[in-house]
Amino acid sequence: MSSIGKLMKQAARMQQQMEQIQAQLALRTVEATSGGGAVKVTAKCDGSIASIKIDPAALNPADAQIVEDMILLAANQALAEAKEISNAEMGKATAGFSLPGM
Repeated sequence: MSSIGKLMKQAARMQQQMEQIQAQLALRTVEATSGGGAVKVTAKCDGSIASIKIDPAALNPADAQIVEDMILLAANQALAEAKEISNAEMGKATAGFSLPGM
């Protein structure tokens, strides 16, 4: 088989693996908290936020800015962890794939 044919098969196999990984990542979730657990954010490993939970005790109207900051912190932590997982899984699919000249 020609090297182009091998490369095309390898690329098709890698694309199929990446699609499977993306589907699996959409089902995986990670959680992060802030404010001593007052805010919990669950993110999917596809880069979306699945849920935000706030302890009712943290909802004093005078503390709105603090609660907003805790939500932002927890959301960013959850998304960062989800991105790490996604990158690791996608890296497994592309391991060993080399394009000539790159």
